[in-house]
Order: sequence, then C-alpha cells, then structure tokens
Amino acid sequence: MLLDVREIEASYGLSQILFGVSLAIGEGEVVTLMGRNGMGKTTTVSSIMGLLTVRGGQIDFANRRIDGLPPHRIARLGAGLVPEGRRIFPNLTVEENLQMARIRRGAEITDAPWTLERVYELFPRLRERYSSQGTRLSGGEQQMLAIGRALMTNPRLLILDEATEGLAPVIRDEIWACLSSLKLTGLSILVIDKEVEALCRIADRHYLLEKGQIAWTGTTAELMAAPSLHETYLGI
Repeated sequence: MLLDVREIEASYGLSQILFGVSLAIGEGEVVTLMGRNGMGKTTTVSSIMGLLTVRGGQIDFANRRIDGLPPHRIARLGAGLVPEGRRIFPNLTVEENLQMARIRRGAEITDAPWTLERVYELFPRLRERYSSQGTRLSGGEQQMLAIGRALMTNPRLLILDEATEGLAPVIRDEIWACLSSLKLTGLSILVIDKEVEALCRIADRHYLLEKGQIAWTGTTAELMAAPSLHETYLGI
C-alpha cells in the first residue's frame, strides 16, 4: 500500500476526534473519505499530513513511517494536499503560486512530470490568468490553482479536502473531469467531498466516517447498491 493508516487517534486539546481510524490507498487508486460535517474528515487529513499530532496508531507512506514527521518532510516524500479553503497565496500571481510549490533538491529542480506547461494544459484558465494575483481569482479559479500548486510538488498521492465545496456546478464538472484525467495517469488520490454520484464515477473504494470512526468501507458497486448507507452516514 502507498498509504496505510492504522488505528490512529487524534485530539484537539481535551476533545478526542478520531477513535482508531484505519484506511489504506494503493498505487493508482482513487479513494474517498465521506461523512457528515464534524465527523473527523479534515482531522484525518491533518493527521496524515503532519498538521496534527496523532496520539495513537501509526501512519505509513511510501514504505516509511510518517506520523511524527513535520508537514514539509511528508510533502517531500510525495504527499500533496489541496486544503479545505484552498489557502493560496493571495498577494502572489498565479504563476508565482505555482513556481513556489516546485520541489527542489539543493539548487536543482527535480526532473519530474509536473511542470508549469503541464498544469496550464490541465487548466487553460490558469494560463489566461497567469499574471493575476490570487485575490483577483474566482473561487473556481482558486481551486484550480490549489490543485495545480499541489501537482507542482509532483506528488505520489494527491489529497483533496472538500474538492468542490462552494463551487458553481459548471466548475464542479471541470474539477471532476480533472480528477478523472489524473486518475488515468496512475496518480493515487484521496478525495473528501459530498458529491456522492460524482465521487462514485471516479473512485475505486470508499470510507464512511461516523463520529471519528470508520463506519463502513467498500467498493463503488457496493456503495451504489446500498442507498440506506447514504441516508445513515451522509444525510442524503
């Protein structure tokens, strides 16, 4: 497995949020993490990325234990995050945001598949807006930039927290098309979102989170065959 999360526990202060969460993602897999608001999805992502210290369990990524490592070390191992809220650099241009994310080793830029040109091919709108500051972008353009920035780190695993939240339907469709094309490249992806039908079109497996625990896991076919799960764990 590329990512193996085993029985992790995590807290904010005295409030425990995760209670033995386990999930795994193989090379080239697209996996979702779904659940109602407040169930621990973002906390799980923060734990994987080293943004929150886990209090129990273990996280392995690319055959290395990463719980306890700082976020920049985890990113250099190949985990790319598109965070909730996008968090682009608002006063930098599109191109500056992308250039800052390029993984460097010493003074040399690595020979890796994701370049500015390739990101612009994936998101032509970013090419048109390359000199615009982040504050001047629409919400959809900011999300494209956040994805492009994560890709510029040349990740082995791309994690998207609330991939299409707050976006217009036409922009959501663009994001899903982007993720479908990334899947074809063999990139491993973990997606958090509420668009079940769209997720089922691109994902191989799913995890449903309930009160900080994995309540169900299965394939897309199994999830689609059990509509009661949608109401019980997703509120739809």
